[in-house]
This record gives sequence, structure tokens and C-alpha cells, in this order.
Amino acid sequence: MSTQKERRTNGIDLLRSLGGGRYDPAKAADTMVRQHGALGSFAVDHVLGNLWSRPQLSRRDRSLIVITFLSTIGASEELKSHVRGGLNHGLKREEIEEIVLQVAGYAGFPMAMQASRLVAEAFNAEDRINRQPDRGEARQKGDPQRHADAVNVMSTLFAGRAATDPAAARAGIVASLGGVGELVFDWAFGELWSRTQLSRRDRSMVVVAILAILARPEELAVHVPGALNHGVTREEVEEIMTQLTVYGGFPRAVEGIRAARAAFAKIDARSKS
Repeated sequence: MSTQKERRTNGIDLLRSLGGGRYDPAKAADTMVRQHGALGSFAVDHVLGNLWSRPQLSRRDRSLIVITFLSTIGASEELKSHVRGGLNHGLKREEIEEIVLQVAGYAGFPMAMQASRLVAEAFNAEDRINRQPDRGEARQKGDPQRHADAVNVMSTLFAGRAATDPAAARAGIVASLGGVGELVFDWAFGELWSRTQLSRRDRSMVVVAILAILARPEELAVHVPGALNHGVTREEVEEIMTQLTVYGGFPRAVEGIRAARAAFAKIDARSKS
């Protein structure tokens, strides 16, 4: 429980950490209320002062999740603001760029391309320049390496319940999903998931966040257990859904928490059998 005064104080403190000294947080809170009325007061007191101040996730991890949400739904102005806030909360630039890569695989390249442009704009604002330096391309891999890396990803994602032989593992996915399975194994697992710029724990949190805001309970049934295997706690999974209430709405958050708890129950039932 908290008082209105405590929530406002927490909200101003959160604005201070998000802003990193770019603005006066108390004045920013007042401006938000004056411009948006009740919506602004709820943004300061509930979203920032209550939700963002919960201890179940660090501010760094909340920024990771919120940048994922905003990239997935194409919320441009909010994304640019939260990218800068994420840097102030301890996210590295390469980690933010890696969120966008994961969005490409789970929400589509059009959303990821848009997010990439917005991230660059946020970096430009931070650096006070007009354009970021040219970037290098992704590491080039042949199929043997991609397939070996895919098996490695599957071994952690599925906690040793996947085939260890690359040919057998790939054949199983292709038999089930056809051409989609080929791309899941070769690219999603063999390239995207195997990148080291983001930990597998963080990558799982990003994927769970994407699937939750897109309302994909069937996929959450796969990736919630995978997240636990990658070191995300049950409390952290549930907190992603709590964060979703204000960034994707209560209906999606309710669906997400139901999917998460169903996955937990299935794990518990299996452990007892």
C-alpha cells in the first residue's frame, strides 16, 4: 500500500532516473499533469510512481521490457524517450539494438526496421549529432555452424529435452513446421538466438514480452518455460505481465498472466509425476 504523496514522490524520482539530468523531474511531472489532466496524473503517479517503482524487476530490466513493448507496437515518440531512459538505467547501446533484432524475429522486420530508425534518432539526440556511424554487418555463418549453434540454443531453451544431433533436431522441426521450421532452426535459433550481445536470460525476457503484447498464449506456453530455463524467475515472468497492463492494456496482461501460470502449473505437474 502507498499514499498519493508517496506515489508522486516515486514518480518524480523515476522521471529523474529516466531523464538522466536532461530536465527537472518535478517540473516534468507538473507539465505532464497540466497538459494531459487525469491521464497525466495517472502517468506520473500510477505508471511511474507505482508500477515502475515495484521491486520485482530492476529499472534496467523494466527498461528492457518497455523498449521491447514499444518497439513491437510502433509507439515512436515513447520509444525514443525510453531508449534514452534505458541508457540511463544501465542498458548498453548494443543491448538496445539487440532488442530490435529480436523484434525482427518475433514481431516482423517492418516493426524492427521502424524501431531501428527510432533508436538511431534517440542515439543521435544523446550524442548531439545528425547521424550514427556506419555499422558492421552480422557475422557470416555457414550451415554447419548455424546448425551447431541452433542445437546449443535448443539445449538451454528446452533444458536438454531437444535432440542433440543437428541433423535430427532440424529434421524434427522441419517435419512439424515445413519451411517455417527451416527458418526457425537455421535463422531464429542458429543466428538470432545464438548472438552474444544479449544474454539468453534477457533474450527470453524480450521474447516473452513480445509474445505477451501480441497476445500469443500458445507461444508463451513454449517460451515461458524457456525463460525459466534461462534464469528468469517466475516472479519476473509475472512482473512482465504486470508491466504490460499499462503498455498493452489489461486484456492482454490478463491473457499473459493466465498463459504464464498455466505454464507454471504444467511444469509443476510434470515434476510431481
